[in-house]
Amino acid sequence: MDDASLNDRMAGLTLERKVRLLTGASMFTLRGDDEIGLEPMAFSDGPTGVRGLHFTDGPLTALFPNATLLASSWRTETAEEVGRLLAEEAERQQIHVVLGPTVNLHRTPLGGRLFEAYSEDPLLTGRLAAAYVTGMQSRGIGACPKHLVANEAETERHTVDSVVDERTLRELYLLPFEIAVEDSDPWTLMAAYNDVNGTAATEQSTVNNAILKGEWGWPGLLMSDWFATKSAGPAANGGLDLVMPGPMGPWGPALVAAVEAGEVDESVIDDHLRRLLLLAERVGALDAPRGWRTDLPEPADDVRREQLTRLAAQGMTVLANDGVLPLAREASVALIGRLALETTCMGGGSASVRAPHQVSIADGLAATGAGVRVVDGVAVRNRARAGDFSMRVQLYGASGALISDTVSGEAKVAVGMPEQELPEPATRLVLSATVPAGAMRVGVLGVGSATVTIGGASYDVELASESDDIGGDFLRPPGWQTDVVLDEPSELVADVTVGALSRFGLAAEPTPPTDDDAIAAAVAAAAAAEVAVVVVGLTEEQETEAFDKATLALPGRQDELVSAVAAAARRTVVVVNAATPVLMPWRDEVDAILWAGLPGQEGGHAVAAALLGDIEPAGRLVTSFPAADGESPAWDVVPTDGRLPYDEGVFVGYRGYAARKAAPPAYWFGEGLGYGEWSYGEVTLDGSVVSVEVTNTSARDSREVVQVYLQPAEDDQPVRLVGWTTVDVFSGSTQAVDVAIDARAMRTWDDGVWRPLTSGRLLVARGLGDIRGEVAL
Repeated sequence: MDDASLNDRMAGLTLERKVRLLTGASMFTLRGDDEIGLEPMAFSDGPTGVRGLHFTDGPLTALFPNATLLASSWRTETAEEVGRLLAEEAERQQIHVVLGPTVNLHRTPLGGRLFEAYSEDPLLTGRLAAAYVTGMQSRGIGACPKHLVANEAETERHTVDSVVDERTLRELYLLPFEIAVEDSDPWTLMAAYNDVNGTAATEQSTVNNAILKGEWGWPGLLMSDWFATKSAGPAANGGLDLVMPGPMGPWGPALVAAVEAGEVDESVIDDHLRRLLLLAERVGALDAPRGWRTDLPEPADDVRREQLTRLAAQGMTVLANDGVLPLAREASVALIGRLALETTCMGGGSASVRAPHQVSIADGLAATGAGVRVVDGVAVRNRARAGDFSMRVQLYGASGALISDTVSGEAKVAVGMPEQELPEPATRLVLSATVPAGAMRVGVLGVGSATVTIGGASYDVELASESDDIGGDFLRPPGWQTDVVLDEPSELVADVTVGALSRFGLAAEPTPPTDDDAIAAAVAAAAAAEVAVVVVGLTEEQETEAFDKATLALPGRQDELVSAVAAAARRTVVVVNAATPVLMPWRDEVDAILWAGLPGQEGGHAVAAALLGDIEPAGRLVTSFPAADGESPAWDVVPTDGRLPYDEGVFVGYRGYAARKAAPPAYWFGEGLGYGEWSYGEVTLDGSVVSVEVTNTSARDSREVVQVYLQPAEDDQPVRLVGWTTVDVFSGSTQAVDVAIDARAMRTWDDGVWRPLTSGRLLVARGLGDIRGEVAL
């Protein structure tokens, strides 16, 4: 649509009507306007699945492997496929825009939300993001790369000032957005919560107007993160186009007044509205309602399950293997660990979805017919979590009247959402569900005062807020739990007086064994089996929005469990069920390590396929694994006096390790073994293409990721990834591989302009810990 047509549509609108369209209508929807042919639009969170319009009890939707696991394939084809599949999930729910991908970098391994983001490298992140956007938008669904910019930690995320020098901002944190804009033209982007160098991201005119919309020539719509907008005039002038959520917000009458007072020119409002109308045209929400497809796969059908199993298994990474993997199908296996039984398939926060199922590793291995004995492990959680069952939800208003009585398909409920239509605000809720007989651990989640009754016992509970974050108690609510023994099925009831915005829920699960008993049982099972497979890792307590980690150590006594099993077993394999780095003090005690990420709804099937070699786990790490807490070029996530300095500058991740800014990592970015073995030939350079022959010297067909890094000649320039190619090679075969060098990685920001780097060495490597050849630039 040309500008003249857009101007005609807007000509009859009053200023008030224009401004009204620039704030959401509800939590995830936008208003329409019949006079200009604008239909309402719907947005959904989406990094690991399209949740839809509801935080709880929404429709079932496919749960994808997390972003770091998908990125570990290093395949743009995978990212593009994921974009197409998520577009199908969006179309099935009539969603116009999916809020993803997350393209913030893994600056420090303590970041709680890293599981949503691709990697520590801007080139890898940017090209994968561009492929994802291309795949999604090819199906007419808008993508929304986020969060612009310097949003690499969660602590004090709404107020923190990220202090970043211009060179670092350009070369690292803006580069993934630049690549996505240049290569895929995303229809929307999202501005972050934080400040950058003293100015809110939603008001960053230099980034939003001068760079994004000016220098890069981007025509799309820039929306705020939810509740991120702090002002009317400064945000409107600073390049923000849309405030989310609605219907209330800081714009409305305040923005109208700012225009009338001359603080904001009405042409600025018109530009914001043009961008909104262009988005509407692109997603089929202009002039007529979009026709939605109805022939799409359901989340649990065989097509989707095969896709999600394959995508997860292909990204899994073999970090160590003395030949025990792939497992012999006839071997007797002791499968050990709480996460074998309760596999963490997704992270917490806005990336969580209501999946049709989540296959555990125990169920996945059992389904293969392999001889497996399953043994529980030590505790991995410290907090109550909502159960996997339905519950009755009764809401009461301040008047004492019952204002809602429903059954939720999940044991959690959101209260006070903008789209909830209640005669008065809910101040009290009664949650109830039937709990089976036996030894059970039961509890309640939320913020407020609760009376919990079960099996004739009653408990008075005070649940205090644990977060200053506006959504912290909603995304990870506090909880209380206790152990009971029930002679018969009993009703669990929590009568809660609401204390603050929170998510509420019930917890009920069989009482687990003590850690000492679990370790003893694991040792006995390991000694009796040919192979012990121990599953350890993290949960949504550590990998979640709104909270950062304080350590990379595995929670609880998981390290002790691994060492005890390794001492008793003939062969020991460790599966790490985590999206981000963890410490592995036992890594020299075991025979193999498989990093499995957060593998999505088919996680157990994917891990089984990887362990047995049905699908090669040919992933390569997308972030470096430190050898100890604190041993990372960037570490701290806690601001000092509200400021978080990016003092490491451009020496983030592997760049910093290679420059000896920290002790060598336990595992390098780009590292991974797969099930093949490789030899490399001579490296040559022709223009901007590096060529090398690779030979698969193993007895298995395998996939290799040929990585090329630039080591600049200048001392103040870090090594950096400049290109890569993935290649599938038959056993015993040799293949010529060409790697195109990306010019956007071959430059430095120097006194306000880009300067190409023209001298140094190009390193061909399997991660910087395994350099296979080089050529002078």
